[in-house]
Amino acid sequence: MSTQVIRMPSWAAVTERRLAHITRVTELLDQWADALRLPGDDAQAWHDAGRFHDALRDAPESELRRLAGELPDYTVDMLHGPAAANRLLAEGESRPELLDAIRYHTVGSARWGRLGRALYMADYLEPGRKFSRADRAYLAEQVPHDFDGTFRQVLRARLEWSLRESMKLFPEAVALWNAVR
Repeated sequence: MSTQVIRMPSWAAVTERRLAHITRVTELLDQWADALRLPGDDAQAWHDAGRFHDALRDAPESELRRLAGELPDYTVDMLHGPAAANRLLAEGESRPELLDAIRYHTVGSARWGRLGRALYMADYLEPGRKFSRADRAYLAEQVPHDFDGTFRQVLRARLEWSLRESMKLFPEAVALWNAVR
């Protein structure tokens, strides 16, 4: 059970189930930031990435398309990251690494530093997901000890799943794989 109360912005569109996911992702990022002894500003950015990454996940398609801008290859379920990043930018958010982490958390970005990579992992490894629970829990425990190695394993797992399911590999994901392999 989650211990934090995550305060969402007034413009957020999330169900209770989605808020529970956001809370688990944020808690995982907070745990890793603490274990890695991140400076206060960095730890806050990791927390904020978890808090905002799915803030518009349950918004209507018309709102997502309006906020996300021209992304013709993205399906509707991929628009919430770009939409939330653009909304945060319009509200005055000025941390580019945070905005990129949120914008690309569904596909990845070769430009990411640790923040984007941490969010990508936390979104996949959070304990509320029902698949491969033991494997994902093990990987989540490894993040503070082998951040880069764990990231490669998570990225590989996500790409392999996309290939098994005959899903499209987006250029951002391929570029990220080529940057870390």
